[in-house]
Amino acid sequence: MSSFDEALWRFRRRLPKAARIYVAGCSGEPLALASFLERHPEWADGVTFLGIWIPGVNQVDWTLFHDSARSESIFVTPATQAAFGRNAFSFRPLSYTQSVGWLNATPLDGAIVMTAGDDGDDALSLGVSADFSGLPLARSDVPALAIANVAMPNPHNTVRIPRTRFVEIIAADTPLLQIAPSHLTPAFTQLGHHVASLIDDGDTLQFGLGTVQQAVLEALSDHQHLRIHSGMVSDPVLGLLDRGALDESPGAITTGVAIGTDQLYQRLAEDRSTQFRPVEHTHTIATLSAIPRFKAINSCLSVDLFGQVNGEFIGTRQVSGTGGLVDFLRGAQLSPGGSGILALSSTARKGTLSRIVPRLDPNAVAVARQDVDIVVTEHGIARLAGLSIDQRAEALISVADPAFRDKLSNDWDRMRKDMA
Repeated sequence: MSSFDEALWRFRRRLPKAARIYVAGCSGEPLALASFLERHPEWADGVTFLGIWIPGVNQVDWTLFHDSARSESIFVTPATQAAFGRNAFSFRPLSYTQSVGWLNATPLDGAIVMTAGDDGDDALSLGVSADFSGLPLARSDVPALAIANVAMPNPHNTVRIPRTRFVEIIAADTPLLQIAPSHLTPAFTQLGHHVASLIDDGDTLQFGLGTVQQAVLEALSDHQHLRIHSGMVSDPVLGLLDRGALDESPGAITTGVAIGTDQLYQRLAEDRSTQFRPVEHTHTIATLSAIPRFKAINSCLSVDLFGQVNGEFIGTRQVSGTGGLVDFLRGAQLSPGGSGILALSSTARKGTLSRIVPRLDPNAVAVARQDVDIVVTEHGIARLAGLSIDQRAEALISVADPAFRDKLSNDWDRMRKDMA
């Protein structure tokens, strides 16, 4: 048996049979552990794995390694959808800031995190994935194992954990997750230009992960002295760096995690203006409200004529979670000169389904109407803050796909009469 396998078995013997084990997510997901469990599924007997695993990024279903294995997280992802359906996965509808309390208090028997390679220093670096792993590691009663991966970069400014905190440190050489940019459709390109028109030189920006981030960043070609404060950043940030659009002062990029390609990981690790910070810093209201002109830009699945937002459901199917959406929208509202921007394409299913809808089902409301400032589609910008309910509906109908506007207007007329 290899020393890697032996160390994992020693760690498992320290824990109870029905162990609850934190496993890191995002680009810090320990894929070497998944490979080990494929060879030794009995290790997962009775284990509940828990962590923050991101839709479209983390692909491991930890429940598949043993019939008795279970998992818990704050997102339902494509990887966990089947386990959710058979009740092997427990979904917790928490925001990122609420998840801090969960990870601080939930019963926990062990933690497994990936770090940068072990160079013999007094501390191990969490690399480009510094968001949540510091929370279980701060709990001195929780045994922790570090997978010191030489493929994980060691940024100049990131979270470092004393090596004495770990009961086991094992070496690995496993490529990090690779998430490449996608091809932008004309609709997303136009959407990106609309959002870019809301951004001024010197603003501090937050982005969600995915096509909206890519579209907006590619549209910011003429902006200068921008700063980024975000839970995560991906490869389109490299374009801003190459164009000199970002401020060069320390902390010009503040993020919890990088999710992208090796080019992104290495570039941000070497960039001295980039700092990786835990979620207790990146998402809290106290931090966000103190940032002048903070513009939070996120995507969602649908918006109704009240301005309520669905970020979790397709039909009746739970497909995601709230994440940091509400945290950033509320922080942006409290920022001097800030605003929260929700961007989405106006249709789905090849144009046959409007994503501006009359009314959301109650279980689909991820963001209440009072938390929504601005909604953007490829058809324009709806500024909702301060408007009456009729003005809000009119503004949202104006950015819906033209093919659906008459029906939405008629639906609103009927709904409005029912409210009286």
